[in-house]
Amino acid sequence: MIATLADSDLRHAVEQFLFREARLADEHRYEEWEALWTDDAIYWAPANGDDIDPEKEMSIIYDNRSRIGVRVRQLLSGKRYTQDPRSGLRRIIGNIEVLGREGDDVRVAANALVFESSQRGETVWASRNEYTLRRTGEGFKLARKKVALVNNDRALYTMSFII
Repeated sequence: MIATLADSDLRHAVEQFLFREARLADEHRYEEWEALWTDDAIYWAPANGDDIDPEKEMSIIYDNRSRIGVRVRQLLSGKRYTQDPRSGLRRIIGNIEVLGREGDDVRVAANALVFESSQRGETVWASRNEYTLRRTGEGFKLARKKVALVNNDRALYTMSFII
C-alpha cells in the first residue's frame, strides 16, 4: 500500500507528539506533561500480562484524569523520596505505527525504552505502548496510554517516575 501525503503528514504529527510527550516526562516537566491529557483520559500500565481487565485485576498504574493530576502533584511535592534526587531519564520511542482512525481519535502503537539512572543504579525499562490521540484545536491530546512493560509479570523496582 502506498502512503498518501495525508498519511505521511499524520504520521509526522503523531511522531512529533510522542517525542514531545517523552521529552516532557524525561525532563520532569510534569505540569506540561499533564496538560497533554484529555478530560476523559486513561493512563494504564498492566501487571501480570498485557490483556488483563484493569477493572478486575491489579495494575501497576490505572489512572483516570483526576488520578493523573494527583500523581503529578505528588511528583511536584518533593515528598517522593525515591526521587530525591530525581532519576535521570531518557526515552527512545520507535517502531511507531498508526493503527487506525475514528473521528478525531487516532490509535497508535510504539515501542519504548526508558533508561533510568538513580541512587539505586541504572535500569532499562522496555515496553510496547498503545495510545489513543485525540485531535483538538490545540493539536493532539492523550486520551489513552497503555504501557505494557516487557517484564510486567515479575517484581519491579520502585517506579516513581512517569513511565
